[in-house]
Amino acid sequence: MLPEEGVLELDRVRLRALGEEHAAGLLVLYGDPEVTRYLARPALREIDEARAMVERAKAGFADGTSLQLAIERRKDGAFLGSCLLFHIHKASARAELGYSLGREHWSHGYMAESLQGLVGHAFGPMALNRLEADIDPRNAASARQLARLGFRREGLLRERWIVRGEASDSEMYGLLAREWRGSA
Repeated sequence: MLPEEGVLELDRVRLRALGEEHAAGLLVLYGDPEVTRYLARPALREIDEARAMVERAKAGFADGTSLQLAIERRKDGAFLGSCLLFHIHKASARAELGYSLGREHWSHGYMAESLQGLVGHAFGPMALNRLEADIDPRNAASARQLARLGFRREGLLRERWIVRGEASDSEMYGLLAREWRGSA
């Protein structure tokens, strides 16, 4: 699912499979209540939870059901966040897209570059036909990110998730390979 060297090199970032060396960064990332505000799972509290996330990522990579990548800044190797394709369904050539970026790295274009690379890889070497994303409608930054990539809003699922005890809607977005522009 990744190039032979296991890395997607982009201009300012590199995307590579999550490894044990990313556990501490994942704990910081997914332990931040602002980063996890719209996620339908609880924030991480312990390093063992981050290590378990790495192990799940490795298992998904091994069985072909997911591709979770660390986002690293090329100039210094700093861990910035994570992006992933999950629920990969090979027979239907589709997957779901997810992403999170550390708060201190917001508004610097790192996620836009990362997702350009990941979506290009999904529609290129992986030969997927469709990508989907499910976001909380209150997450305006994520909606803008998807729109820049060419995703179309396809519908609203009311009260789909319970997030921190609150019923939360989901906006569903989709992008087809034939619609992919390849640039934001």
